[in-house]
Amino acid sequence: MMRVLGIDPGSTHSAYALIDSETCRPLSVGKIDNHQLRRMLREWVAEDGIDRLAIEMVESYGMAVGREVFHTCVWIGRYSEIYAHGDEAARLLGRPSVKLHHCGQRKAKDANITQAIIDRFAPGEPNRGKGTKAAPGWFHGFAADMWQAYAVAVVLADQIEGREGVA
Repeated sequence: MMRVLGIDPGSTHSAYALIDSETCRPLSVGKIDNHQLRRMLREWVAEDGIDRLAIEMVESYGMAVGREVFHTCVWIGRYSEIYAHGDEAARLLGRPSVKLHHCGQRKAKDANITQAIIDRFAPGEPNRGKGTKAAPGWFHGFAADMWQAYAVAVVLADQIEGREGVA
């Protein structure tokens, strides 16, 4: 089993999903302050708690962007630098490639990616695969950007395990 960490970075807070590459089972998910995630990433790297890192990369679409986008880019660099060891580097994945992998088209929206993931890993489970407190499902505890962090981690896990996306 390889442990793959996916990060959906933000300017102040980032979502993360640590998964098992063989099953894609979530081991830990959350959305936390960037400084806290940086500390966690350092600990995981030092303790060999992760085997691979995938980060969603900011891409240009020809439109003007604000300060938050540039702050997000700085955090992508910080996370990448912490992980870099030996020949292994963080995998930077653009949103279009994540959409293509999970939905087969670049025009997919976040909701389409989330639904594709639910259909793949938790078909027929109640509450969108989250289950209940008494009977937690595959996606128990998932909210907001955690779905995108998980989607990024699954792309890398699929590549590691030789599985193809829907495209």
